Amino acid sequence: MTMARIVLRGTLATLAHRARRGLLNAPASVANYRCGESSLTAVETIAHMGDLMDWALSMAEGQQKWHHSTPLAWDKECERFFAALKRLDDYLASEKPLQVSAEKLSQGPIADALTHAGEVALLCRMLGALR
Repeated sequence: MTMARIVLRGTLATLAHRARRGLLNAPASVANYRCGESSLTAVETIAHMGDLMDWALSMAEGQQKWHHSTPLAWDKECERFFAALKRLDDYLASEKPLQVSAEKLSQGPIADALTHAGEVALLCRMLGALR
């Protein structure tokens, strides 16, 4: 395994940890919370994070595709995000070649998802659902 893949997998582990802390401790009531009229709700943000992981995998496989998902119920959307993250990690752990640079994956969809994990944690804190 290349150093780039090791670093990417470490970053995904960080993303999983940060997201898990905010998502799995939050009540489903946080799903429709938003901090302003033009912002995404928490569940829309999680759906976007799942879409980012799907996009990253499609990039790694060389078939870059973007899909904008309609959010599911809170628990289902959280499950979808973690499943998409696992599929990407499984690909990175495999011997299959990366069809895009590790930097593009890191600086694009993975960095974006890390930002959104922080946003969801902040929304949860604003509702008193996370300490």
